[in-house]
Formats: sequence, C-alpha cells, structure tokens
Amino acid sequence: MILRTHYSGDITPEKAGIEVTLAGWAHEIRDLGGIAFLVLRDREGFAQITLLKKRVDPKVLETVRSISRESVVQVRGTVKAEPKAPRGFEVLPSDVKILSAAEAPLPLDPTEKVDCELDTRLDARFMDIRRPCILAGFEIESAVLRSLRECFYKNGITEVFTPKIVAAATEGGTDLFPISYFEREAFLNQSPQLYKQMLMGAGMDKVFEIGPIFRAEEHDTRRHLNEAISIDVEISFADDKDVMELLEGAVSGAYKYVSENCTRQLGVLGLDLQVPKVPFRRITYTEALELAKGRPGVEMKWGDDLDRETEKFLGETIGEHYFLTDWPSSIKPYYTLPYEDKPEVCRGFDLMHPRMELASGAQRVHDYKLLVERIKEKCLDPAGFEFYLKAFRYGMPSHSGWGLGLSRLVMTMLNLENIRDAVIFPRDRRRLVP
Repeated sequence: MILRTHYSGDITPEKAGIEVTLAGWAHEIRDLGGIAFLVLRDREGFAQITLLKKRVDPKVLETVRSISRESVVQVRGTVKAEPKAPRGFEVLPSDVKILSAAEAPLPLDPTEKVDCELDTRLDARFMDIRRPCILAGFEIESAVLRSLRECFYKNGITEVFTPKIVAAATEGGTDLFPISYFEREAFLNQSPQLYKQMLMGAGMDKVFEIGPIFRAEEHDTRRHLNEAISIDVEISFADDKDVMELLEGAVSGAYKYVSENCTRQLGVLGLDLQVPKVPFRRITYTEALELAKGRPGVEMKWGDDLDRETEKFLGETIGEHYFLTDWPSSIKPYYTLPYEDKPEVCRGFDLMHPRMELASGAQRVHDYKLLVERIKEKCLDPAGFEFYLKAFRYGMPSHSGWGLGLSRLVMTMLNLENIRDAVIFPRDRRRLVP
C-alpha cells in the first residue's frame, strides 16, 4: 500500500487536477459548519485539506471531525488552485484515514502559538522537532555535514573512525568519564587527537573523522555540552597555516552550501544567511591582549588563557570570524609545536566566531624526544602514552590539524541562543534522558 505519493513541498497551484496521496500530522483542524479545514504537516511544510460539507463524502467529513491534533493521517485527494489558501493550493479529499491517533493533552504545542521552557521541549524532544523551526535547524545541520564531507573528499582526505573507549586521556587531564571495561577501568574519549596523529605515522597522510567526543566538565552554560560531535582533520607535510586555510574554506563553504541549498529552511527560520569571506582575519595572542587592554577592568597578563569576558570583547570589536594564533606554549597541549627560535610561543590557533570559539588546531610536535619533553613539562607521565609515543619512534612526518565543534558551528550560523537547540538529544551535567 502506498502511504505517500507526494510531500507538501512537491505541490504547487500548477499541479491542479492531479491526484495526490499525502501523509503526515494533523497540525490543525477547523470546523466551520458548512466547511472544514485540515492542515496536514509533513517535513516539507503544510497542505490545506478543504472539506465542503455538501460535496464531500459524509464519512470523510466525520473522520476529519474526529481527528485529534497531532494524529498521523493519510489523505488522498485532488489538487485545486486556490489563491486564498496557503501557497496557493488546497486538496479536495476523497479519502482520509487516521493512521495513529494522538492522545490529549499534548506535552507541548507544535503550532508554535504557545511558548514553553527549554526543559519542557527537551523532555518531549520527539514532539519539539515536529515544530518547523526546530526541524529546519536539523535539516541545515545535515546540509553542513554534507558540505564538509564534500570539501574533505575534494581535497583527497580519507574518512576514518577511531575508538571512543580508551585507556588514557587525550589531554592528560581529569575531565574524563570512567567506565568499567571488563576487569579494567577505561574512559570515554575526549578527542581522536592521539589516534589521528598515529595515522600520520601510518602513511595515511590526510584523514578526517566526524564523531562523538566526551568531556566530563561540570559546565552549565548555553555553549557547553558533555557529549558533542567533533569534526577532526589531520594532514601530513602541512604546517599550521595550511590547515587554517583548509578550515576557513570548509566553514565558509558550509555557509555557501546552506545559503544555496536550504532556502526553504532559512525562510522558516527567517534568516538571511551571510557567507563569511575568506581569508579570515589572523590575530596573534599578543595582539589580542593589546586589543583587550581597551576593556575597562581587564587584568590579563601574557600567558593567561583568555577569559569569557575578554573573548566577548574581542568578538564585539572584531565582528567577524577570525583566527587567534601564536599562543603561549604553556597553555596549549603538549602535542602543540613550539617555535624553534621562540619556544615560549607555539604554532597553535583557535578559530573564533564573534560569539565563541569554534575550533582549535595546531602544527603538532613530530619529533619523539621533543614530544616526551613536552609531556613531562605538562607534569604527565610518558609511560601512560606509550601506545601513542611508539608511532613517533619509527619515522613520523610533520603534520598539522584541527577539531571543529559541529554544534557550535550550527549554533552560530543560525544565531541560536542555546547550544542544546543544535543537538537532537543533548547531554549535559543534568540531562541523561531522553
């Protein structure tokens, strides 16, 4: 049995006279006595089903009058051009079936006429996503991923998958989720960093991975989560400038792809998406500190990590995507390569949106002895990283890479207030279900 021959988005007034079969949710039902309207919603929009009491089969009218809001229905009927109807057409039904009746009351209002709190929405996420503005955001997120993958494939980068259950911390810190792994303790991985570097020693040269990362940080903000999707790239025989160029091209390209291929979704969100121009501005850490001195009450000194207020000030001052480069070696991870002539400064960089950090990357240490020294400088034990260090003892090319947060990219692209709106089922320090 064919449950659907068309989506609502397929239908135009020019298709008047053709028979269609639609399936979706009963968004709204209006019974005006002599005429009734059923607004059917599917993933591409709305279709108005018009029932004239004197012309429609009484059984069909009775069925429509019995439908509860958000029930799943199937409608078969004929398209008619109607300038007064939404999008200029209506469907005159010959048959309406209730495929699944919805209970009442609903946990939230998908018509978006009644606002509700974020927690209420997340508790009933399956219904929240029925709202066109929420669904549009996730369809755009899918388009962003497609654009990024196409960019990587075009550049000859191989997609890989690395373990999410690991024995050692990527950064050597304590922000890890421990798990029981048979007779041993293991952890959920913070990042694929160590593994993608090892693949440079395997001769794969160019790799990317799109997958989950886990951080046991006790944040409770609008821009932090404990599970996130990270887009990671590592490239051999490339320096920090090479991979920054790839990153800015990938981000700008994602904006361009969305602007050209997601016009309906952008219309639902009421967004006029502006594609950021490349190259993005480069600002050194030292230059950023000089700029920040213009902020009243700033007390940062060279070697401090940038606090949230300084980041915000810089974003408002610069007003566009930019790179922060040449960070102090002391505040970047052990695998970040210091400058030979100025070892207190390293080849690390962050990609910043005016609202927040989007990505972090660097040229990596590829010399075994220097890497061991850097691990010790961070007060870590090289023995805990032996599986990783082994790859550096038998010929490791120079390499560089970065990690980009998908949810932050989508959040800033769509001007969302909370990162949880860029994740279908978010995980933070308080939320484990649904």
